Amino acid sequence: MQTSRDARRTGTVAVLGATGSIGRQVSAAFARAGHEVLGVARRPAPHAAGLPFVPLDLASAAPGEITELLASHDVGVVVNATGGWAVTEEAMHQAHVTLVDRALAAVAALPKRPRFVQVGSIHEYGFVPPGTSIDESVAPDPSTPYARTKLAGSTAVLEAARAGDVDGVVLRAVNVCGPHPSQASFLGTVLHRLRGVAPGERLQLMIADAARDYIDVRDVASAVLRAADAAAPGTVFNIGRGETPTMRELVTTLVEVAGFPPGTVEETGGAVESKGGGWTKADIRYAERVLGWRPVIGLRDSLRDMWEAAD
Repeated sequence: MQTSRDARRTGTVAVLGATGSIGRQVSAAFARAGHEVLGVARRPAPHAAGLPFVPLDLASAAPGEITELLASHDVGVVVNATGGWAVTEEAMHQAHVTLVDRALAAVAALPKRPRFVQVGSIHEYGFVPPGTSIDESVAPDPSTPYARTKLAGSTAVLEAARAGDVDGVVLRAVNVCGPHPSQASFLGTVLHRLRGVAPGERLQLMIADAARDYIDVRDVASAVLRAADAAAPGTVFNIGRGETPTMRELVTTLVEVAGFPPGTVEETGGAVESKGGGWTKADIRYAERVLGWRPVIGLRDSLRDMWEAAD
């Protein structure tokens, strides 16, 4: 079932995690579309200065406090773009599970239930055989702490939606690239280290022997924008490009668009820790059919914009 896209939701859009890599692009996408946007995060950031912002640690705030905040701003859509690459499983549980539980309880207490869009992860499906195109029928079976806690948060949203407690949907996004990546991500780390490479120097880097779907963060934001107005509660969408570049290809392309000569990166041996499987490829046909969404930014352009935005 799909709601009419003409029946736009009214009220402010609250973006939880508004200062993060995905949150800042989601905020910008809704603002460009003419929505009032309220940013919520633990601390303010310079790039969030142009929009209303409330500093709040959502993982420790009481649900009643969150409910009061959302009600006072007449929120019609809540986007959960929080989370990240925490080091310990306890920290991941706080960011991916406790925070979601508190946000859901807060939303369920509102008299007018807003749409709740959870930005999940393709890694929630766990390891799949190389060549697999992951559609929404694949049973999640994660094995890493990151993937397990992300799945727990998404499952909480889906269960609450199917029980009628919230009007929630889940987007399981692949790895992201594009402007302003998290420095804790692989490409964010490579970008940061490349910025310090002087002419003639080489960068030693461990690169996973993996092939992973990557999508520009602005395309993720456009999918969130569509999901705010479409699809029945309890629906899951996989969001990606449906392509599988190798990690070496991604690094090579980033080096090229940054203007470095071939051979700038010297690959070293060693095990590379991963948050998910060595192969990810999203089947995005369902999102295209129901949301009318497709990615529009190519990887080369995304990596070039990532490099240029770092200036």
